[in-house]
Amino acid sequence: MDDLKISKKKPSYPIGSKLHNYLQEYNRNIRLPIFYEDLLRFQGSIVVYDNHGEDTLWIRVYYNEFEREEIDLSLKRVYSILISDGNESIFKYLNVDAIDYCTFGNSKPFRVKIRNVLNDNYTYFYVKKADASRVYGLEFEHMLSPYNLNFLVYKNTLIEEHIAGIPGDEFIKNMLPECSHSEKSQIAKEFIKFNERCMIRLLGDMRSYNYVIVPTHDFDHVVYRIRAIDFDQQCYEGKFNVYRPQFFKENFTMVELVREKIQKESIEQYKVEERSIVARRMISYHDRVAELLECMEEDTISIPEHVEQLRESIYKYTLDVEFRRSETMGAIMKNALDFVRRNYQGMNMKNFF
Repeated sequence: MDDLKISKKKPSYPIGSKLHNYLQEYNRNIRLPIFYEDLLRFQGSIVVYDNHGEDTLWIRVYYNEFEREEIDLSLKRVYSILISDGNESIFKYLNVDAIDYCTFGNSKPFRVKIRNVLNDNYTYFYVKKADASRVYGLEFEHMLSPYNLNFLVYKNTLIEEHIAGIPGDEFIKNMLPECSHSEKSQIAKEFIKFNERCMIRLLGDMRSYNYVIVPTHDFDHVVYRIRAIDFDQQCYEGKFNVYRPQFFKENFTMVELVREKIQKESIEQYKVEERSIVARRMISYHDRVAELLECMEEDTISIPEHVEQLRESIYKYTLDVEFRRSETMGAIMKNALDFVRRNYQGMNMKNFF
């Protein structure tokens, strides 16, 4: 198990004109009534603690009375645009219960809690700085994973819907020990597939607090799924193992679970299954994936040293000379997906990575 080091401060890359046009084409780029910087004008804050009295690294922020009224109205508009057609008739049923600010990590997001006053149901969405890396990560998650994602971009502001689930670190510590033998086997299988999916699409830094476990009741048992929730490290780091969750010490328990519950032959089977699923999704989204990769190839979302390091590492794993010709992270990503598709169509995917 490696103790991988992630860049402490990943730079934020702006949305270029080509990516902007792509987002506009697919209705991701929509005029919003509020910017990330507007929420930074809070007047005070208090620490948010969890049910066990521990600091969550979020603070609840407060605004002066005049600004709060305007901010609340704008956030209700954002919510309406995000989840429906922007209709203002629902505003009277909505209340902005809380605005929290995260002091940890690169993105420093705001988390907005919206409650329906008629039935007390509530949901969250996030307001972040628009970073090209994160936008690429969200789009690839939407197209290449089993899960659809809803997000909006306007200039330098990114709005993301909340991904519900149990934080991986909390699940591993408090809930995994109570799972049955069959549930642990199913979770181990899901971690293998999640690990493979992250590696194929070069989504990095999937430490246990950057993904959630989603339990779903199905007849007489519970099905567990693993979903990424942080897309900041899409194609940035140079170390190949950063894109493989199995190498993070925070995931040691999950790796041990795989070793304990899954035979080697089954591990290979689950990897092939996941590659096939990703390949089929690439075929389904062919034109859209191609457009996004075209944007990415011409974009700068990492530093030259990382590009060189990653392309050499992947070349050593695949022996595919196309990786050595990659001059950008987008080109590496394109070659990785092409490699998966070629092997899928040739029905010989055993040697991928």
